[in-house]
Amino acid sequence: MAFGRRRQADEPEKGPEPTEEPVDAVDEAGEEAAAEATEAKPDEGGPWDSADSFPELQRLDFGSLQVPVAPGLGFQVNFEATQVDDEGNPLDGRPVAVLVQYEESAMQLQVFAAPKRSGIWEDVRRETAKDIQEEANGQTQEGEGPFGPELLAMVPAALTEEVLAEMPQEVREQIPAEFVEQGWAPQIIRFLGVDGPRWFLQAVVQGAAIEDEEQWQVLEDVLRGVVVVRGDAPMPPRDLLELQIPQEFSEAGEDNGEEGVQTFDPFERGPEITEVR
Repeated sequence: MAFGRRRQADEPEKGPEPTEEPVDAVDEAGEEAAAEATEAKPDEGGPWDSADSFPELQRLDFGSLQVPVAPGLGFQVNFEATQVDDEGNPLDGRPVAVLVQYEESAMQLQVFAAPKRSGIWEDVRRETAKDIQEEANGQTQEGEGPFGPELLAMVPAALTEEVLAEMPQEVREQIPAEFVEQGWAPQIIRFLGVDGPRWFLQAVVQGAAIEDEEQWQVLEDVLRGVVVVRGDAPMPPRDLLELQIPQEFSEAGEDNGEEGVQTFDPFERGPEITEVR
C-alpha cells in the first residue's frame, strides 16, 4: 500500500509503569553504550536535549519544550480538561501539546518521560498503527524519514454538513464530489518520533506538508531546532512532561483585552492525534 507521498528515503538519499526505572548495578561501559543508543541524533541538528550544545535561536519557552519561531509560523497550546461541570463542559485544564501552524500545514508536538536506558518510539509506533487500524478503520505504512523510522496513516475524516459549512469556500470547492456524497474523505497523518535521553518527542503532521516539500521543510526546520528540558525529577515512562504557557501568549491576551491565553481558545482541539499510553 502506498499513500502517494514522496518519501525522504526515496530522495538522495497499557498503563504507565509505577517508577521511571529501577537503579541497577550496571558497569560504566554498559551505561555509556546504552546512553549512546538512546541519545542518537538525526544526521543534522536536533531535536536537542537541554544539556546539549545547541545553536542559539529565538524560541518560545513552553517549559519542557522550547520551540523555534520564524516568520509565517503560528502557535497554539492544546489543553486537556482536568475538571468538568455537571454537563461535561471543561472548567479547568492542563496544556498537553504545542501546535505549530504554517500556511495549510500543522505539526503537533508532545514530549513524554522515557526510561533511562531504552527508547520507546518503536513500541509507540507499533501501538499507534494497531490503534489506527482497529479503532479508526484506517491504514498505516512504516517508512524511513529524516528523523529515522516514522509512520504514515490514512484515516477516514468525516465530511458532515457542519464540517463542510466551517470550511473556507475555496477549500470546499476542491473536495471531490464523491467524497462529499459518501460523507468522508481520506486524511493522511504523519507520525514522527525522536528518542532522547530520558524523553520521547512525538510530532504529528497534517495538511499540505504531507505532500508539499516546501511547507514540510519549514516544519522540519522547527522540529530540528526544538530543545527538550527533561528535568531531574523521576517520572513514570510515557507520562507527559509539564508544559507551560509562554509569557508572549499572556501578553497577547492582555493586548486583546482578554485574560491570559483565553484568546487562543485553550479547549479547542488541534489536529487529531493518537495518545501515547
